[in-house]
Amino acid sequence: MRVSIREPRSSDAEAHRSAVLRSVEHLAPWNPVEPDGLPELLRRQGEGLRTFLIINDEDGGIVGKCNVANIVMARFRNGALGYDSYVPYNGTGRMSEGLRLVVDRCFTAEPRGLGLHRLEISVQPDNVRSVAMAKRLGFRHEGFSPRMLYINDAWRDHERFALTVEEWPGV
Repeated sequence: MRVSIREPRSSDAEAHRSAVLRSVEHLAPWNPVEPDGLPELLRRQGEGLRTFLIINDEDGGIVGKCNVANIVMARFRNGALGYDSYVPYNGTGRMSEGLRLVVDRCFTAEPRGLGLHRLEISVQPDNVRSVAMAKRLGFRHEGFSPRMLYINDAWRDHERFALTVEEWPGV
């Protein structure tokens, strides 16, 4: 592994801002671009939302960000995985490595992990790289949801993928 994961801190705001600004063209077709959004994201952390930064071990740069949102425990134990990769690390395999660590943390029992049983990923069909990422991580295709999320001023269709702890081979 060339990366590690950790929860973001307020001291990451400027590095995160720079990473997002470098990556505007890469991110904008698929997600809102929010270079100054880290403080609000930190404020929202809790039982239903956990965020991880993927850090390049060699230079300490932010490879990407992963949100585990809509976390529901009890009998469901499910979360929705969303991710952004940042330039110049995109296309180097580091994001895949980092997401493997995040998935592993999600499926690890509490208190070290989140103790989830199932994760899902929803991706716009034309986002070929993110669809490939879901498949590379072992997520299986579950279906198609028309007009699922309101992104960039329009309702966007999404392909849905899922993975359970029983299907996860581990890091």
